[in-house]
Amino acid sequence: MLNSLTERFDRALKTIRGEARLTETNTAEMLREIRLALLDADVALPVVKQFIQSVREKALGEAVVGSLTPGQALVGVVHRELVALMGGSGADIGLNLATQPPAVVLMAGLQGAGKTTSVGKMARWLVERKKKVLTVSCDVYRPAAIEQLRRVTEQAGGDFFASSPDQKPADIARAALAWAKTHFHEVLLVDTAGRLAIDAELMAEIQELHGVLRPIETLFTVDAMQGQDAVRTAEAFKAALPLTGVVLTKVDGDSRGGAVLSVKAVTGCPIKFVGVSEKIDGIQAFDAERFAQRILGMGDVLSLVEQAQKSVDAKAAQKMAEKLQSGARFTLEDFRSQLGQMRSMGGLGSLLNHLPSAMQNAAKGADLQGADQGILRMQGMIDSMTPAERRDHLLIKASRKRRIAGGSGTSVQEVNRMLGQFEQMQDMMKKMQKGGLGKLMRGMMGRGMGAGLPGLGGMGGMGGGMPGLGGGMPGMPTGLPRAPGLGGKASGSKNRKKR
Repeated sequence: MLNSLTERFDRALKTIRGEARLTETNTAEMLREIRLALLDADVALPVVKQFIQSVREKALGEAVVGSLTPGQALVGVVHRELVALMGGSGADIGLNLATQPPAVVLMAGLQGAGKTTSVGKMARWLVERKKKVLTVSCDVYRPAAIEQLRRVTEQAGGDFFASSPDQKPADIARAALAWAKTHFHEVLLVDTAGRLAIDAELMAEIQELHGVLRPIETLFTVDAMQGQDAVRTAEAFKAALPLTGVVLTKVDGDSRGGAVLSVKAVTGCPIKFVGVSEKIDGIQAFDAERFAQRILGMGDVLSLVEQAQKSVDAKAAQKMAEKLQSGARFTLEDFRSQLGQMRSMGGLGSLLNHLPSAMQNAAKGADLQGADQGILRMQGMIDSMTPAERRDHLLIKASRKRRIAGGSGTSVQEVNRMLGQFEQMQDMMKKMQKGGLGKLMRGMMGRGMGAGLPGLGGMGGMGGGMPGLGGGMPGMPTGLPRAPGLGGKASGSKNRKKR
């Protein structure tokens, strides 16, 4: 997500961070690099000019020039200006539902932008916040549009109001609104028809729907990968409808970021949501502060924590915490549970996307997809063991290893490597049980975090789990080893040497 923009910003700011004082020369050089980065990202030219002018004015101000670390202060200026460009800090995040129920949310946009999928994802987002949600499709033109919305609503856990292609969109809207009122739904999400291009018929129809429903939120859905084309389309819809916000889809596939940085400044409409994956929960309420941190390579650990809290099985996490506190031994069953928690968070690619650029750079070139496959292979090996073997790995001798390898489609060498990595985890858990977490973390930092994430070798700062996640969130992975066949040779523990 926005990888190329982040890399360009990182290079531009790296030279200025260490400067003892700012001069017109080094400031101008940095601003030139930022200007090129924004233009390459397909940010609208007027937006680029305004942004550079704002940064230049504040860079030459007293707050920066008089700072003890002017280079760092200038990075702070760039961060604040990025936040202001995308909507400002403290802006309303998510939907405005402050109205007499049901709060109606009308979705507009072109065909293929992802409206229907976004309605389903927003329904899931609202259901997770204990809202009673009803969805309805007023798209009577696209084949299977109504059925698609029914299915994604079912996945989201919301209610669906049935409609048919022979009905008029305005009639569907009236019936759905009446149903939502009589069945005490708090939110009504309305999907509308899209076209391959903006036309008078499309605008007239959606304007009629707007008059019938009087929505509190009218959201324009647009593909972030379209760059400035997305912004121009948003402007056209803004002229025809009183838009209250924008939903940017496919942001996870957008390496440039032009739409994210341009749409608020050009249309005046805040970004409400961004689509970050194809999964039903792959949507986030847009937070300009956090997004600016990602662009500047600072990472977004808060979003990672929230993602972990959603993904982690709370009961299993509590059970694991109680087990460790009681002094019980960490087993292969526990190890498999930890691997499952990692997978439930979206895999290594999703996790790395939230981390500071220094950690992402350390993982550059690593086969993340192969590493995720490695986790699956480790789970397969553990699944091929008997319950007794999972409780006591010391039972696993040569003949058992051959059986496990055959049952999981792996080799004996991979089984050996997995067992060695498990024992590293087991040693770490023992140290944590003895209250030596701080010493453990310092030791791993000192040796470059050798027991880093699967397939990523010794990523500095990663081995003991994410700071604030590994030790502080029971049940989360606290130092996952390399995946079989992807890292270097795993070092065995003393128990391995005995065997």
